[in-house]
Amino acid sequence: MLSLNLPTFAVNIAEKEGKRMILDIVRRKYVALTPEEWVRQHFVNYLFTTKGFPHELLANEVSIKLNNTSKRCDTVIYNRFLIPLMIIEYKAPHIEITKEVFDQIARYNMALKVEYLTVSNGIHHFCCKINYNTQTYTFLEDIPEYTDLGK
Repeated sequence: MLSLNLPTFAVNIAEKEGKRMILDIVRRKYVALTPEEWVRQHFVNYLFTTKGFPHELLANEVSIKLNNTSKRCDTVIYNRFLIPLMIIEYKAPHIEITKEVFDQIARYNMALKVEYLTVSNGIHHFCCKINYNTQTYTFLEDIPEYTDLGK
């Protein structure tokens, strides 16, 4: 797999029925090793080890209802009251982060109304903070520490 702009860690990869699988430490099960999943597992590890995000307040593949359709957020971060704080969308390393990617995560946010939206392809990471009072958003220079999410 590709080298990413994220810390390396001891990845747990196995082969099952001829397919390469990676252990998702959040869902506690092996999932198909796709380029997007490679990014997800590295980014989640980064959140845990570098940014102080608690394991128990993070969920992968969160189902939401949007305009009578089911969608899935790649990762959702919660506060200790289980109120969503951040949505994270992952793309494979060869996928460029475009306006359309942010449009996708903004649509998901119509259901969750979080304060932070984050997108990563493992090489480039973008995080913006939404101000609902002024209906504006600001791109941050770095992914915030969990304690800085503020709720």
